[in-house]
Amino acid sequence: MIRRRAFVLGVVVVTLIGCRPPPAPVSALEPQDTLPLADFVAVVERVSESGGFFDTDNLISNETGYLNVMNALAARGLRGGAYVGVGPDQNYSYIAELRPEVAFITDVRRDNLLHHLLLKALVEGAPTRIEFLASLHGMRAPTDAAESRGFDVERVVARVDSAWFERRDGPAGRLRADGSVGPLFDSLHAVVRARIDGYGLDLAEEEYETIRRFHTTFAREGLGLRFTSHGRPPRPYYPTYRQLTLETDVDGDRVSYLASAERYDVVRSLHLANRIIPVVGDLSGPDALRELGAVMREMGVELSAFYTSNVEYYLWQARSFEGWIDNARALPAGDGAVVIRSYFGNRGRHPSSVRGYYATQILQPWAVLAQGGFSGYWDTITRDVLPLR
Repeated sequence: MIRRRAFVLGVVVVTLIGCRPPPAPVSALEPQDTLPLADFVAVVERVSESGGFFDTDNLISNETGYLNVMNALAARGLRGGAYVGVGPDQNYSYIAELRPEVAFITDVRRDNLLHHLLLKALVEGAPTRIEFLASLHGMRAPTDAAESRGFDVERVVARVDSAWFERRDGPAGRLRADGSVGPLFDSLHAVVRARIDGYGLDLAEEEYETIRRFHTTFAREGLGLRFTSHGRPPRPYYPTYRQLTLETDVDGDRVSYLASAERYDVVRSLHLANRIIPVVGDLSGPDALRELGAVMREMGVELSAFYTSNVEYYLWQARSFEGWIDNARALPAGDGAVVIRSYFGNRGRHPSSVRGYYATQILQPWAVLAQGGFSGYWDTITRDVLPLR
């Protein structure tokens, strides 16, 4: 059972029986401000709906071509504002490109919020990419980690891969018979748990166990980890975490958030300022996005990009797509705002498809989405899409 506390920004509230006072408004964001942890918690609790179910673990993306929109994003000159996205750390690469003032990660699964708390703790504790990847995969960082800022991502990945195999086969890190990852991991995860506990969210013990399970999975599988579905067979196009980290844009350039120290620093700075905020919400649900729109207005920010993955495919199936459009209209959006989405080929070749990729990344002006009037899923993902080059 999940235990919750009632928060408003900067104020602990005693909720009277039968009467819940409205939340206090969020203070406007100023450049370089750190959002107090009490406010971070308040936004999480204020925006989040009850968690729902989806039949995947979503620890990593299954979208091989996720970076193919990066050139088009750069060409539009989008900077600042608010970023919203669903799913795992694929969002961080878009964030590193767009450099928003604040980012909200919303997902129907509460497990996604727990996953992002794990990532937040790991990123905050890791000044460099190699330290982050080492801690994510259950290892101590190499002693020369500070020198790795100048490494290209191939060298970072090679170092982490080498250390992971050495840890896996060494006496301190050998996998236990039950598949867990040994005493070194236990001590490393204890630091992560303490950091998460310090955020002030009222998590139940089983939620901490879920976070540990996620961390254990990364440690056990290393950079060979793949996206997992429950009840569906693995697909041949599901990439490993290694492939995702080394992926390129349409011009062959490595532009993930781990591709350079500068891109990683964008994400880490936002985490240290508590400006990457995970919440629980269905895109077509009754409360989360509308409350998020209110929070954005109070912060004084407008939407710059919304990454939806292929959620709209399922919304059309569930006949709840119009609820998503209504919620989208409730978000304050800048003139150049865009929606980033993914398509998995179930209706044929998409105009934005890139040869060699099963998953297609699509960029569409937010105004086209908010206008609505779509006849179906195919119309939604093909109307007035922006070129990738």
